[in-house]
Amino acid sequence: MNELLPLSPITVIAGHYGVGKTNFSLNLALAAQECGQEVALMDVDIVNPYFRSSDYTDFLESRGIRIIAPVFAQSMLDTPSLPGSMQVAIEHASDTRPLIIDMGGDDEGAKAMGRFSDAVKSSAAPYAMLYVINERREIESPEETAQMLKEIERRCKLEATGVVNNTHLSEETTLSVVEASAPFAEKTASLLGLPIVCTAVPARDVQHARVVRPFPVERHVRMPWE
Repeated sequence: MNELLPLSPITVIAGHYGVGKTNFSLNLALAAQECGQEVALMDVDIVNPYFRSSDYTDFLESRGIRIIAPVFAQSMLDTPSLPGSMQVAIEHASDTRPLIIDMGGDDEGAKAMGRFSDAVKSSAAPYAMLYVINERREIESPEETAQMLKEIERRCKLEATGVVNNTHLSEETTLSVVEASAPFAEKTASLLGLPIVCTAVPARDVQHARVVRPFPVERHVRMPWE
């Protein structure tokens, strides 16, 4: 937890589609709020219609977390726009008012983040970009997973600062599933020359986890049919 909280003023959550970025983003925002930080969560996923932070606006706002989202983010329209409030949120992020950015998971999602890269890099507040990986979602080897980050970085025009091992099997996740993913995460991080900043572990199991920097998570994101 010390590697993550207090948060950097700007924390970008990046990764391949389907690795669980949104659920991790929600848990990170909730943990920061519980630590007394006035946190905001910005949804830059303009592509995926099913797993977006903005779909949980009521849930998060009831817990004191501000949401900044694309216009029409809670609809099925194909061309949502990115409002000026996103630029303002980046410019005003600080140690006391950190901003978490949930980035889209494919090329278009990374490209959307690229629109704000200059604002992130020119901000007086330093940023972190966490690369979320999930061995059970990735069909690639650690080498291919590491290479995928290079494409994400090229598209979003930002550089990753750490790796999050978010290996899970949705509601079927067990501690053994998480612990078995350690070699994959360690190899990927080593290839990238980045630290593993945390390993997402079901909150019920976090006290018993034998992994690098266990971070407790609850399953907030649900499948469309649930």
